[in-house]
Amino acid sequence: MKKKKNSALREAHQLEAEDQRYIWHPFTQMKEWEKETPLIIRNGMGPYLIDIHGNRYLDGTSSIWVNLHGHRKKEIDRALISQISKIAHTTLLGLSNIPAIELAKRLTKIAPKGLVKVFYSDNGSTAIEVALKMAFQYWQLKSRPQKKKFLSFINAYHGDTVGSTSVGGIDLFHKRFEPLLFETVRVPYPYCYRCHLNLTYPSCGMACVEEVETLIKSRHDELAAIVIEPRVQAASGIVVSPPGYLARIRKVCSDYDVLMIADEVATGFGRTGKMFACEHESVVPDFIALAKGITGGYLPLAATLTTRSIYDTFLGDYAEFKTFFYGHSYTGNPLGCAAALANLRIFEKEKIMTKVQAKIHLLSRILKALQEHKHVGEVRQCGMMVGIELVKDKKTKQPYSLVEKKGLQVALAARKHGMLIRPLGNVVVLLPPLSTPNPILARMVQIIHRSIQEEVL
Repeated sequence: MKKKKNSALREAHQLEAEDQRYIWHPFTQMKEWEKETPLIIRNGMGPYLIDIHGNRYLDGTSSIWVNLHGHRKKEIDRALISQISKIAHTTLLGLSNIPAIELAKRLTKIAPKGLVKVFYSDNGSTAIEVALKMAFQYWQLKSRPQKKKFLSFINAYHGDTVGSTSVGGIDLFHKRFEPLLFETVRVPYPYCYRCHLNLTYPSCGMACVEEVETLIKSRHDELAAIVIEPRVQAASGIVVSPPGYLARIRKVCSDYDVLMIADEVATGFGRTGKMFACEHESVVPDFIALAKGITGGYLPLAATLTTRSIYDTFLGDYAEFKTFFYGHSYTGNPLGCAAALANLRIFEKEKIMTKVQAKIHLLSRILKALQEHKHVGEVRQCGMMVGIELVKDKKTKQPYSLVEKKGLQVALAARKHGMLIRPLGNVVVLLPPLSTPNPILARMVQIIHRSIQEEVL
């Protein structure tokens, strides 16, 4: 037994050393990473992740917002095993496959009404890239080539490809690449806690939306589309827009012939308490970008859905070259589509959207105690998406500087208490799997509360 244990320990140390030797991790300062012992996951079950030393951690971010039903969900496991016994991959260029067809049909049934055409890609960035290029080409085909600019929001995050970065607005991530990007028109997103107009909701009358409406009215002739994260601007710190904001944006877009691209990569598949965040305000965008939770956290897959009228604009004889010349090698991958179909069957069979409502109410109730902490400026919640903003001075809302790394310190403390979370600057983020049992939800919040008390005096 001792010999076996020593062998396992040697294997673990070797993996840790090889990770630091060979892997360049995303969004990670590798100089710091190389000084620490890497946390390496071997397996998982339900809401837990288990590392190579056998330590168990609650998955407080759903493995960066993708896992919905817990790890090793037997229905998705079985769907993948069944599909791989048939075929793992075929191209969608000139061919099709059964899971891709079945999933496209299913997505159009559950998406906001009118989104009836599905274009597959690989991840959230490419789902947005598809929508941007479709919107741009659409106006070219409609003989309105001057409509080529995109309206996006300050502090938005839509991905890391050149196009999706161009419509992003987080300077920390995007500023360095500015010479590579195309020009966009940017407006503030409604961040009520730190209102750029120094107003207070709801007495403000949503003055921030009037700014956007005025801009669209004045520049609609050059605007191809607006790109928006409906209800929640996720990577900026789980910033929740006030009710009615999205619907007013939709109306002015419709009134002035500006297409709406809804980035539901983070908010889709139940995260906000509706299957899609647009449903909160009965909004139907011209494009909806989906990824992350689409396969329940199993495989990379993305889809961009659009309307019949936009699709029809691309139809023509071969020699007209109206074709949408875009695609990926793994577009419509049968394994990914099989996992996504199993994911959607779980939603239906287990009545996920009904059950999650009670979890949302529980979270809302138990998060209230956090708001009382002297260094918690605001607790923001939309469904199962939670952002806890840490501040140096609660009265003045003075933030901690990023170099103080308060969010990271809280996350490291939470790890010691058995939960993995990843902050967004000074915002502690909690996005548990939708399936998380109520007692574990309560435990997750308790761990965050304890970690804040320990690290933020």
